[in-house]
Amino acid sequence: MQAILYSYRRCPYAMRARFALIYAQIPFELREIELRNKPLQMLQLSPKGTVPVLLTSDQRVIDQSIDIMYWALNQFDPDGWLPIAGSEQRQTMESWIEINDGPFKKLLDIYKYPQRFLEEDPKKIFDQAMELYFFPLNQRLEQQTFLFGEHMTMLDLALFPFVRQFVGVDPKKMDQLPLKALLGWLHFFVTSDLFRQVMAK
Repeated sequence: MQAILYSYRRCPYAMRARFALIYAQIPFELREIELRNKPLQMLQLSPKGTVPVLLTSDQRVIDQSIDIMYWALNQFDPDGWLPIAGSEQRQTMESWIEINDGPFKKLLDIYKYPQRFLEEDPKKIFDQAMELYFFPLNQRLEQQTFLFGEHMTMLDLALFPFVRQFVGVDPKKMDQLPLKALLGWLHFFVTSDLFRQVMAK
């Protein structure tokens, strides 16, 4: 039996999982869900009801996107995407993912759905996202092609879907900011063969 991945095409967390599984050449059956009609099989595996949910070929359930990435890269990592456990690079990666999945994701949700957060000041939210996340990332990428140098790693693919979602709200506004390096990095991934595979319908 091959692995089964419950996914939603546009969800950045699910994109992460698909990136890792495809890169690691792990055969899997993709089951695209409807958010308003979640399959009973998925809810039985993971009652939290969010994607991605991976049922591995040995019947293990993994329902956190980063855990799926770790699992996949531990199976097969031909280009060395996964930093060594305990290394400074691994610690830096984990810190960035914590920022992305915590405070930045909250800002992203408010920015993307302002009608749900009428008590928030959109300009303040945007400025916070720039200071917390975008300007520091751009500064790293001004010195190197990817977030850890000239070599792509798991960190690039863990953050990329969320950067893409934020920039997609108002691309013209983002183009006017001093984010040339970050936007060039984003363009690289958006136009990559791997992204086309990940986003195939």
